[in-house]
Amino acid sequence: METNTLTTKEIIASRKSFESLSLIPPLLQAVHFAGYKTPSPIQAALIPVACQGHDVIGQAQTGTGKTAAFLLPFMNSWRGGDPKFPQGLVMTPTRELALQVAEEAIKLSPSKFFHVVAAYGGQKIEKQLRQLQKGCSLLVGTPGRIMDLLRRHSLRFDAVRYVVLDEADRMFDIGFRPQIERILNRVPDEKQTLLLSATISPEILELTKQYLNKPKLVRIISKALTVDRIKQTYFTVDDDKKTQLLLQIFEKEQPRQAIIFVERKRTADFLHHQTKDLLPRSAVTHGDMPQVKRERIMAAFRKGVVKTLIATDVMSRGIDVQGISHIINYDLPQDVENYVHRIGRTGRMGADGVAISFVTPEQGRLLTSIETTINHMIPECRLENFKAFTPKDRSENLEGEGNKETTSVFGRPTRKYTNRL
Repeated sequence: METNTLTTKEIIASRKSFESLSLIPPLLQAVHFAGYKTPSPIQAALIPVACQGHDVIGQAQTGTGKTAAFLLPFMNSWRGGDPKFPQGLVMTPTRELALQVAEEAIKLSPSKFFHVVAAYGGQKIEKQLRQLQKGCSLLVGTPGRIMDLLRRHSLRFDAVRYVVLDEADRMFDIGFRPQIERILNRVPDEKQTLLLSATISPEILELTKQYLNKPKLVRIISKALTVDRIKQTYFTVDDDKKTQLLLQIFEKEQPRQAIIFVERKRTADFLHHQTKDLLPRSAVTHGDMPQVKRERIMAAFRKGVVKTLIATDVMSRGIDVQGISHIINYDLPQDVENYVHRIGRTGRMGADGVAISFVTPEQGRLLTSIETTINHMIPECRLENFKAFTPKDRSENLEGEGNKETTSVFGRPTRKYTNRL
């Protein structure tokens, strides 16, 4: 496998505009109309390789512009054809990401004859069938719904020549590998395949050996991790004081737009019920809600109508909303990787952001695991005149005085707690 590992600085130095990527004029016009100014590192690195027809494994951190990176090469080579059968296929792990990719494809479409169909569960399949019958140049969907369409004989892949596996690691995590393989076995052998993933596991490499043809590995390495551009802090807090702490943080920080992540759907609903009249323009979303309602809430969040969104981890991958200033981990994620994906919802495309985590006294090891993963020591904060937790055993040490070094609730050296948000 040929590897093309580039730093952000190298990419920016070599390609400073979309014109340098040799895109066809209608596509270039659509790119500028969509508001794209200069290529992100993954776009600048991956697009030229994919436009040459190579199979590609693309590895880059979240929030780097991967969607346009895999859409533009297909659109650049698209020249029409029979609209009854899709020529491009994009598989995503979630409904939200499928809808987002489809919306981005529509926005970047080089022609009014380029038709995009999104296929995902939670929406009546009859609507998607009608859209397919009207014509489809690019199909974007979740593996489960795509398999449903194939079983109904409502979808044919005879014309597919471009396949994308987006967020491949996430699709494997939630058990989509069997469906992915069945779908890949249905598409023609003569095709170009792109696999995009934040992490490349041995399982993913095994799949690439079977289904990709001499792929080129495009890996973007930034001197600063995406999470390093985000101001990260944590508060030690008892479970029963989290909501009060949340309200005080919002009062102090005044977030432009925020996502509050919780672990359970019940917690999301309960927290929204408690705070809907106290947090600015708030809404809640999770997997048990009807898809139509989730789409409506997400549309309002993208437009800024919803300012505060309480969500489970269904939101932590692939949701690209540029205006998010704050991420609040109301519940610390049990999966360490989810921490990175959650806070990656802010600091998008190089912007700065704030990530605040609530950590109970029992979660010291989990916090340490997160810090080890991101190779970054997260500083602890406290709010003045608010006692977020009841210290045990080391109550005197925890209070500290002046700049005297003390021991934190998790047993590691720290200084007197001051509000550094």
